[in-house]
Amino acid sequence: MRTFDGVYAAGAWHPGRGNRIEVTSPGTGGVLGYVSEATSEEVGQAVDAARAALHGDWASYSPPDRAAALGRLADALEARKNDFAELFSAEVGTPRRASSFVHIISAVGALRAYEKIGADYAFDEVRPSMVGGEVHVRGLPVGVVGAILPWNAPLFTACLKLAPALAAGCTIVLKPAPDAPLAVSLFSEVIEQADLPAGVVNIVSGHAATGEALVTHPGVDKISFTGSTAVGARIGALCANDIRRCSLELGGKSAAILLDDVVLDDKTINGLVGGVMGNNGQVCLSRSRILAPRSRYNDVIAALGDAVGALVVGDPSDRATDVGPLINAAARDRVERYVTQAVDEGACVVVGGSRPENLDTGWYVAPTVLANVDNGMAVAREELFGPVVVVIPYEDDNDAVALANDSDYGLGGGVWSPDTARATRIAEQLRVGAVSINSAPSMDCGAPFGGFKKSGLGREGGPEGLTEYLEFQSIIS
Repeated sequence: MRTFDGVYAAGAWHPGRGNRIEVTSPGTGGVLGYVSEATSEEVGQAVDAARAALHGDWASYSPPDRAAALGRLADALEARKNDFAELFSAEVGTPRRASSFVHIISAVGALRAYEKIGADYAFDEVRPSMVGGEVHVRGLPVGVVGAILPWNAPLFTACLKLAPALAAGCTIVLKPAPDAPLAVSLFSEVIEQADLPAGVVNIVSGHAATGEALVTHPGVDKISFTGSTAVGARIGALCANDIRRCSLELGGKSAAILLDDVVLDDKTINGLVGGVMGNNGQVCLSRSRILAPRSRYNDVIAALGDAVGALVVGDPSDRATDVGPLINAAARDRVERYVTQAVDEGACVVVGGSRPENLDTGWYVAPTVLANVDNGMAVAREELFGPVVVVIPYEDDNDAVALANDSDYGLGGGVWSPDTARATRIAEQLRVGAVSINSAPSMDCGAPFGGFKKSGLGREGGPEGLTEYLEFQSIIS
């Protein structure tokens, strides 16, 4: 049982006056711990602490100093990898054998990436003036950042936001989702072990009202949000009212295109399955639409059905488990409604499509493959956030590209072919932020990540991600 009472501000936990939020395991329903819902006044306390740190000790840190601080954070988090991995398995439901990579190694990787990027970044540059003389271009920290996190990968997304923000010289207030706030709250101990100045990183928990208080607080200079497109639209509108900077990493409905020369070996099939079923299907980058050439459609369906049907569903703490529970009952019920609707519209269940047997406790959905799916069906157009893959036939390469791009989203995609040059030509035609070639969805923290269309605004990762946390000033002489 872990309890985090109040808000973490200026390097310490302060007792809160808000309601207590009970955090339960999606696998068992058992109580894992409690956090306090931050009131608007307590959000202000955290923002004030971030503002004081911004103009206090943190302002004296040089870019190499800030990079070194990120390295200390990475070291401290890595030293507690097992503690956090076990907590994430219980809190989010990620199978234990994957939770270290999904949640901790990825978070450490983000910190390490910006340790290097921040040390090398050109925050000051002198250019020749176009009218004679010189222009001194300065990259200045945008200021206090409010970071609103999702429940599916809360610590990784926290580090993907705080690492470039801190590298840029900003301070930050983290707001975890109420379904999974414990590990982010525990991260306060890592912050202290890394010896960051008090107030550089602060934490507030709560529901929508707490998030809105953070978004609208006049002391916040930028909001960075990861979550649903609907909530992102609301946050974007609130930020627009105050001309407040924001970056939004939102939903996805990514397609994996299998070209007609694809080799359906274990590497390919395991990569396709992992690209949908990882973290129980609760990944924004999930390639949940598989586009298969009509000439090979039946072979693809058979191979996917065999592989998905062999997955072990069960207790996420068991290292034999491949797929664990969804985050809550509402998430499970939502996925079930989409599958039922798809079947009513003519889709065929190849495997799964119901609740697993022998799992009466927890929010489980059997990993599901749907065939005979049209790209116009809701199950092919809307983000399910569950272990469901739809297989859509196509006629030729042009048809595959058109189907992949026929989406409101543009976050990710994948292309599978032994001819990597051909696969790359297809990838270049996709209107998405990241495309993998012959591999499961992945991110490189040294490269930009983000979406086209309704998948968001701005980029995370790479030097481009750091630039999101800077304001630029030109001094012309």
